[in-house]
Amino acid sequence: MNKYKLKLFNGVSIVGAGLAGCEAALQIAKRNIPVRIYEMKPKKFTEAHKSPEFSELVCSNSLKSDSPEKAAGILKNEMLSLGSIVLESALKHRVPAGGALGVDRKEFSKYITNKIKEDRFIEVVNEEFTTIPFDIDKPLIISSGPLTSNALSSSIEKFFGVKSLAFYDSISPIILYDSLDKKHFFRASRYDESEGDYINCPLNEEEYKNFISELIKSEKTEFHSFEKIKYFEGCLPIEIMAARGEDTLRFGPMKPVGLINPKTGERPYAVIQLRKENKSESMWNIVGFQTKMKINEQKRVFKLIPAFKNIEFLRFGSIHRNTYLNSPGKLYNTLQTKKNKNIFFSGQLTGVEGYTESSAMGIVAGINAVRVFRNLEPIQFPLTTAIGTLLDYISKEDKKDLQPMNINLGLFNIEKPKKNIASIVSGSKVEISNIIQTIK
Repeated sequence: MNKYKLKLFNGVSIVGAGLAGCEAALQIAKRNIPVRIYEMKPKKFTEAHKSPEFSELVCSNSLKSDSPEKAAGILKNEMLSLGSIVLESALKHRVPAGGALGVDRKEFSKYITNKIKEDRFIEVVNEEFTTIPFDIDKPLIISSGPLTSNALSSSIEKFFGVKSLAFYDSISPIILYDSLDKKHFFRASRYDESEGDYINCPLNEEEYKNFISELIKSEKTEFHSFEKIKYFEGCLPIEIMAARGEDTLRFGPMKPVGLINPKTGERPYAVIQLRKENKSESMWNIVGFQTKMKINEQKRVFKLIPAFKNIEFLRFGSIHRNTYLNSPGKLYNTLQTKKNKNIFFSGQLTGVEGYTESSAMGIVAGINAVRVFRNLEPIQFPLTTAIGTLLDYISKEDKKDLQPMNINLGLFNIEKPKKNIASIVSGSKVEISNIIQTIK
């Protein structure tokens, strides 16, 4: 990356063509401002990325609930109002997933990639961005994601003068539908009397306890002695959960609540759920089964599940290093850095967790980069919006040890938020409408 060429560019520069980077780019481009995206794929891939397409979904293919009365749904409605490309693509390439917004991940990414490449205001430079120019006088958005390269991570540390925090994240396996044993699963969504969107693989008490025992004993991915292991509580490997107690998984991703096996007329002791990955239903993701087991152990342990005895894996679970900023004290709630207000951070790198949350940060960074480029005051999203609560969470200086956070009703500073959901939804709509009028 030529830092002098970067300084001469009369537009907004973005690092990374992930969810946040693409959201930011299209927010800027639709206001007729030139955008240059630095994306190292396909010349260089991280440990977890496999596709040359932009906005690749590395972990689950679910963007969680889109119910308008849940925090995730409130956030989605705000993003849709602001013109989210991520949700536009998700809705176009939706696959049934009960109350969740599941997508065909290949078509989802392809659609966004085409939108970026077809936009006349956007230029994509396929090279690794390694150094932050501390004195840049045009907006620069760092959206390099939780798998930021070592070179750029080092530059970020130099820029802030402190070490970035790191945690480890893991991804679930994907299996081939035709390899499942049809005698040992049933289709249903929780509390739904008709055939649902999930494949449910029931286990009796003996099968469950045997599975947990082998899960705990399995060989795991080893870490280097200098690496500090710090998992995000919302995305724990299943073997870590299993080690916390025999019933942990049965009250977590393997809970049978709301599911009746039509073959027995009873609720199973435990259930493994599968969510479809594509519209043809040939690929299925094992829900909540992030794992750091070695590949041979995944083959051995998962085949203890009756429905999985002849299973064919399309993707094994794996573990990778995720990096994020300890944002409080470093970022304003506008996503500008306190060191240089022309430099923004967005996406999961800021300390939010989840696809939509990361995408929302890209929207904010894009909107505010436009404002800065035009010498206008950046937008501060109020705490009555879901986006505002996330920005407040990552930027408030009273947090010494930031933990990545999904959107949730608890972030809204309202007594008994579940009982006040109507006022939260109403307040969100009003404030987002006001913001839209301001940024037109």
